[in-house]
Amino acid sequence: MIEVSIILPLYNAEPWLEECLQSIEAQDFTGTLELSVFNDASTDKSSSILETWAKNLKNQNIKITISSESGKPKGVGYAKNKAVAQSSGEYLCFLDADDCMASSRVRKQFDSCFSNHNLIVGCCFHRKPADSTPRYTNWANSLSSSQLYSQIYTSFGPTIIMPTWFCHRSVHTRIGGFDERGKGIPEDLLFFYRHLRLGGKLHRVDEDLLLYRYHPSATTFSISEDTIWQVRLEELEDRVLKNWAHFTIWNAGKQGRKLYRSLAPRNKLKVQAFCDVDDKKISKGVYIYEETKEYPRPRIPIVHFSKAVPPFIICVKIDMTSGVFEKNLLSLNLVEGNDYIHFS
Repeated sequence: MIEVSIILPLYNAEPWLEECLQSIEAQDFTGTLELSVFNDASTDKSSSILETWAKNLKNQNIKITISSESGKPKGVGYAKNKAVAQSSGEYLCFLDADDCMASSRVRKQFDSCFSNHNLIVGCCFHRKPADSTPRYTNWANSLSSSQLYSQIYTSFGPTIIMPTWFCHRSVHTRIGGFDERGKGIPEDLLFFYRHLRLGGKLHRVDEDLLLYRYHPSATTFSISEDTIWQVRLEELEDRVLKNWAHFTIWNAGKQGRKLYRSLAPRNKLKVQAFCDVDDKKISKGVYIYEETKEYPRPRIPIVHFSKAVPPFIICVKIDMTSGVFEKNLLSLNLVEGNDYIHFS
């Protein structure tokens, strides 16, 4: 039986595909390995590059399974599901065609996943160009084991970054695969949340095992911020806010007010205050929800963060205030995940 199937959805990856395939050929995994490719109606030279490389990979005892469809591309979720369905590995190693793996990636993630079939295993990564997303890269690579669970609601997306996913086949089967609605759908975030809802666990190999490429045609740029916001909000309300009797929104500015306005009516009633450090905002004393049809309009107090009562939903972006916000938060001696949740 094939032990690991590398799942490669493919769409117009000509500029990067050879380097990606080279990284597959270079794997030092000693078990049985398969490359399962689904070509989602590519119109460039990706197919011919793949055909040229097929012999090299077979010479490395890597089984190759390739299928394709013509016409209009059906999206990343569909392509991943098709590649998984045609594969035969007990474990799945997801790889994007514009990325490259370290030679030890499959081996090290397999070792981490072998004894627990309920895991999504990730790894650290670096970006190319190197300076393309420094805040995001630092955040993802430095999360603690507990923060892999507590920081799942931030705008950065899954705390285990999708291009680094490795899991037992049963994880994909239990979830029912990726959302196949196509362009504009955050199929990785929806899969990730579903995994956690079903009691799934997370683990990151703390080694840099992937080159994660940044370029304008990446799929992530086809998903709107509003779509991501709504998915995150629904998860926050259903998994956190329904269990809280009250909470404070940390940030009386644009993002904090947006969160308040976006909340379901039952959760708006739980907001006991906004808090901030800006004297101008605090001096107003109250936020009046002018857009509501309710009368009298809700009036939410605005207080200094040191006088606010937890728990907090934090709408301040991490690592954007030269450490001032982080220092203020640390001064309150709170426990992340219990006393506050990041939603920035």
